[in-house]
Amino acid sequence: MRLDQVIPSLASRDAIGQHTLAIRDALRAAGLQSDIFYGTATPDVAGEGRPIGQMGRPAPDRWLLYQLSIGSPVFDVLMARPEPKLANYHNITPVDLLEPWEPAVGYELRLGRVQMARLARHCRLAVADSRFNEQELQRVGYRRTAVVPLLIDMARKAPAPDPATKRRLSDQRHGGGIDLLFVGKLSPHKAPHDLVKVLWVLRRLYDPRARLHLVGSPLGSRYEPALRAFVEDLGLQEAVDFAGSVPEDVLEAYYQAADVFVCASDHEGFCVPVVEALGHGLPVVAFAAGAVPETVGDAGLVLPTKDPAIFAAAVHRVATDPLLRRSLVELGRQRAACYDLTAATNAMVEALTGVLERDRHRAQVAPRR
Repeated sequence: MRLDQVIPSLASRDAIGQHTLAIRDALRAAGLQSDIFYGTATPDVAGEGRPIGQMGRPAPDRWLLYQLSIGSPVFDVLMARPEPKLANYHNITPVDLLEPWEPAVGYELRLGRVQMARLARHCRLAVADSRFNEQELQRVGYRRTAVVPLLIDMARKAPAPDPATKRRLSDQRHGGGIDLLFVGKLSPHKAPHDLVKVLWVLRRLYDPRARLHLVGSPLGSRYEPALRAFVEDLGLQEAVDFAGSVPEDVLEAYYQAADVFVCASDHEGFCVPVVEALGHGLPVVAFAAGAVPETVGDAGLVLPTKDPAIFAAAVHRVATDPLLRRSLVELGRQRAACYDLTAATNAMVEALTGVLERDRHRAQVAPRR
């Protein structure tokens, strides 16, 4: 049996890309043949799969697993093939959160929603990485679904922090002030602009030396300049660090230096950085959007509002109350352990191979005509 994956874009520094590679390795370890076919790939992982045009002729013993997260021409290639299909859903951001800033991305999101609905009636099983995402699948007609967390080692041994970054952040702390950290795409739907508002209030009511570190690459070309202009208008140029996309050792330095991880996203299908923060013993204060309450559980402060005054008060409390902080650190490490890579891998393999085995069994017992 073969179970090949189809993905619009394969990238190494991307949660879905890492997840896709892990599925391939797990399926091979379980005795199945498995390859990855992509529309595009970053150069460092292009050799881990093959372009979609190289899939070759249909094979009677092949199944296809589609990594569904955005609209893509790759989908049309998938649907033109006769092999039975499975899906792994990672959420599609609501169009209205991105289209005003990046119309091209908005088009891809709209297309993704259409393709998601089209696939429903052809899909033998759809696996979601959160219950929140599973409910979306069920609403558009997917009949057989399951929930399996991302196959990412969120508790992996961290690299040594980059010495230069560690030293720079340490020097800043000597001057006083707490450090807030956000990790993720600098995108309108991630709402770092709301974190800037929180910082403004925090500095005026509680901690005039507080800082905000934004780690992640920008989405498109319009939002980040507007965000920087907003920071300047509030006079926070020296207090907001636009770190950009960073290597793992630099990211580790940021995690170790921070006091509170903050997330004000308007929409999340899972949110890997929140789990990474919990695993680092970093207390989390987040807005209760999308799957965030499900992902965090009782291990952080999940707020029903993004009112800057309320958010800033929560951050200040977490940073200055030793008892609360110790409790959140312990609960956070326990919560991060729930996303164990081995358990998730076993669950994914069981879900996928179970569909294949049931289909094989039906074929064996079907009466001959």
